[in-house]
Amino acid sequence: MIKEFKEFAIKGNMVELAVGIVIGAAFTAIVNSIVNDIFMPVVGLILGGLDFSNLFIVLSNPEGIAVPSLAVAQERGIATLNIGLFINAVVQFTIVAVVLFIVIKLINKLRRESAAEPAPEVPPAPPREEVLLTEIRDLLKSRTV
Repeated sequence: MIKEFKEFAIKGNMVELAVGIVIGAAFTAIVNSIVNDIFMPVVGLILGGLDFSNLFIVLSNPEGIAVPSLAVAQERGIATLNIGLFINAVVQFTIVAVVLFIVIKLINKLRRESAAEPAPEVPPAPPREEVLLTEIRDLLKSRTV
């Protein structure tokens, strides 16, 4: 059983999958930063200083505590509907989807180009009779010398 697992784990697909997961995790951090640190502040500025990450609706606040930010609501255990975080997640998903679409489109284009290239023609082997005649000729040349 251990031998079978080693064979499975060492196969190329398993290694490629592991590399893809690691790159995906790093890519997720980049996308999160683009959305949270670059894209959403610009959109918020355009919309009059609205901070999407702090856009929420209080669902239950039995003690009537003032809730100036999502962090305060979460700290005090107040139930909220986090619309801004959802919007950020949708934007992140859209960015990832667009980037993956572009990458897959480029890969497919490269595959089509490589498939369209004709394979170099290999000259056909000479007929058997020609090979035999060449050998006989070479033998006769070596005898006369």
